[in-house]
Amino acid sequence: MQPPVAQHHKNIRTPHATRGLAALFASTFFTLMAYFMVQPWLLLQIEERGHSTAFGGWFAACGWLGIMVVTPFASAVTQRWGQRLTLTASTVMTVVNTACYLFIDQPAVWFAVIFCEGVAAGLRWVLAEAMVAEMAPSHQRGRWVGLFESMVGFTFVLGPALLALVGVHNRLALWVVLALALLGLLSNLAIPPIAALPGTEERQVGWRGMWQALRLHPVVMAIGFVGGFFENGLASLLPLYGVALGLGATAAALLVSASGLGSTVMMMPAGMLADHMGQRPNRLWDDPGSARHWLMRACALLTLGATLAIPWVGQWAGLLAGVAFVWGAAGGSLYTLAMVDIGSRETGVTLVSSTAVLVFAYTLGGMLAPALGGMALTAQNGWVFTALLTTVAVLGTVLLFLSPARSSQP
Repeated sequence: MQPPVAQHHKNIRTPHATRGLAALFASTFFTLMAYFMVQPWLLLQIEERGHSTAFGGWFAACGWLGIMVVTPFASAVTQRWGQRLTLTASTVMTVVNTACYLFIDQPAVWFAVIFCEGVAAGLRWVLAEAMVAEMAPSHQRGRWVGLFESMVGFTFVLGPALLALVGVHNRLALWVVLALALLGLLSNLAIPPIAALPGTEERQVGWRGMWQALRLHPVVMAIGFVGGFFENGLASLLPLYGVALGLGATAAALLVSASGLGSTVMMMPAGMLADHMGQRPNRLWDDPGSARHWLMRACALLTLGATLAIPWVGQWAGLLAGVAFVWGAAGGSLYTLAMVDIGSRETGVTLVSSTAVLVFAYTLGGMLAPALGGMALTAQNGWVFTALLTTVAVLGTVLLFLSPARSSQP
């Protein structure tokens, strides 16, 4: 096992870190706006042409499949090409994929294209997260990572909103998507070169690198799974849960908005609080690493508390929306704090490998929540769904409280 390199991390800064962060934020914003604008447009096109709902579901799943396939190899590609070139290549893929949607009007071909788009999105997801954590000043890492996560959350809302403004049935929407992708590429080119770290070329990458990262951060990766389960996975299931409880279609749909609002508005405060607590040690935590651990414990307790409340609030849409808000806020904060934690301990390719494991765990949680939750909702006993959510929340809480709060460099 390679030794952690966190002790060197606070001295590693790019010459133009602030400009690099601004360019990375802009590139990710435009690229994700394009991604979340084109996805609903494609699904609506598929539905209009008479394809089944199952066909549309499999189409949407292809994008996630691309993310899952590429994530284990993100560190190997980065080791060969470097962070900046790999991120640029993923943005070029987005531009090419959008051009394919424009000039190839065949939904069957779109399956392959959306898979490639998932590959591009997976590379960007891992690399952008790792680069933000690495370029941010050590005493403000939580602030920058939280701000980045909040910006990503806003694109979930702004992309579909822009599509509605342009017109969900208007082919002009694809030209807007292409323009956004090109803006993302131009912004990406403004990211300054990032110097390679000494010795990173000798570190494990690919599946071996992910296994090494998992051994270094097992609890953090488990928390990534819990965060993905409650923030991302449940969001797609909340409308069905609301309808099952007897809520109207509008009230059930608003549960998704409540969850998304919670994750979007709370991730930056969570990161800022981690910075603040890390600079003020006390008898519970004596450095930034243990402060983050206590914050993750608090988020896990909030998730568990909200889950235990659902049998008593299920008949009131407003209270249930509050529970959804807490799920989104706590789940998003858990992911943010986990990213800050590994960003404070690792650098270079090792950081990319650790981020890949976190993304993989988060995505797995996001995929299993609707799959298992959907089956639980079909059970005759209404407590099955609550029991499933409670089990996941309890496991995350127990893991965090049983594991020691590790020390780290800031």
